[in-house]
Amino acid sequence: MFWLIGAAPSPSPDGGAGATSLEDAHETATNAAGWIEENWSTWLTSGLRILLIAVIAVVLRYVIRRAITKLITRMNRRAAATDSGNALRGLLVNHERRRQRSAAIGSVLRNVASFVIMGTAVLMVLSGLGINLAPLLASAGVAGVALGFGARNLVTDVLAGMFMLLEDQYGVGDRVDVGEASGTVLEIGLRVTQLRGDDGEIWYIRNGEIKRVGNLSQGWATAALDVQVRADEDMEEVRAAIAAAGEELGKTEPWDELLWEPVEVLGLDSVTLDSMVIRVSAKTMPGKALGVERELRWRIKQALDRRGIRIVDEESLALEAAGRQGAERARTGRERGEGRVELRKGSGVPLQK
Repeated sequence: MFWLIGAAPSPSPDGGAGATSLEDAHETATNAAGWIEENWSTWLTSGLRILLIAVIAVVLRYVIRRAITKLITRMNRRAAATDSGNALRGLLVNHERRRQRSAAIGSVLRNVASFVIMGTAVLMVLSGLGINLAPLLASAGVAGVALGFGARNLVTDVLAGMFMLLEDQYGVGDRVDVGEASGTVLEIGLRVTQLRGDDGEIWYIRNGEIKRVGNLSQGWATAALDVQVRADEDMEEVRAAIAAAGEELGKTEPWDELLWEPVEVLGLDSVTLDSMVIRVSAKTMPGKALGVERELRWRIKQALDRRGIRIVDEESLALEAAGRQGAERARTGRERGEGRVELRKGSGVPLQK
C-alpha cells in the first residue's frame, strides 16, 4: 500500500532518525486504518446499491421484453384463429404481412423498453457514485438537439414507419400506389419500404417521403369495362348477351371464387348518333380486377358475336364515316359527269333540209 511504501524507513547512519521514521510510518498506517474503518460501510452500501440497481434493471428488462414477445405471439395466434373461422377474412389477410408487422412493432417496443430501463439504471448508478448529473443532462440535451437537427430526415422516416405499421396502412403482399411508384410491397422497415414494380424493378422508398398511399388490396376491387355498339342495335338484346356472359363467368372455375358479386349491367354510359356505350361492373377479390376484366371482355365479345352484334370504337366509326363520305363524293361526281355528257349531246345544231 502507498502509505506503507511512503512510510518505509530509509537507510540512515543515525539511529534516532530511523526511530522517527518508524513512528511516522506507524502513525500513517493507523490513520489509514481508521479512515478505512470509517468509510468501509459507506463503500459497501454503495456497492450493494449499485449491484442491486444493475440486477433489478437486467431482470426488469428481461421480464418486459419476454412479456412483449408473448403478447405479440398471443395476438397473432388469436388473429389466426379468428381468420380460420372466417373464410373471407382469411383471403384478405396475408400471414406474412401480419407476421412482419407484429415483428416490427414488437422490436420497436422491446428497444424502447430496453432504452428506458437501462438509461434510468445508469443515471441511478451515477447518482449513487456522487456524480452531479446536472451538467451531464444538460450536455445530453444539447447533443440531442444537435442530433435532431442533423438527422431530422432519419427521425421523420422512423416516425412515419412506426405510424404506418401501427395504423396498418399496408402490408407485405399488398399492391399500393404511393405517387412516384406503384407495385407490390416486398418489405416494410422503419425507415424504408420496398416495392416490386410492374416491370420487375424494386423501389426503395423512404417512409418520410410517402405523402399518400392508395392500397389496392384492401377490402375489394372493381372490374369495370365499357361495351360500345352501334346506336341502332337492340338494347335489350345487348343487355341479354352481356348478362348471359356474366352469368356464365360466375359459374366457371376459378372465376367463381374471384367474383364476389354477380356481374351487373349498369346501363347506358353515353349515346351518340353512331354508337352507344354500356357500362358493366363486377366486385372482385382485391388485386384480381384486371384478370376478371380481360376474361369478362372475352366472353362478352363471344356472346355478342353469336347474336350478330358488332362491337365498334371511335376509330372504326370514323373510318366508316370517311368511307361513306368518299363514296358519296364519288357518286356525286359520276352524276355530274353524266349530266355534262348529256348536255353536250343535246347542244348540237339540228340539220336543215
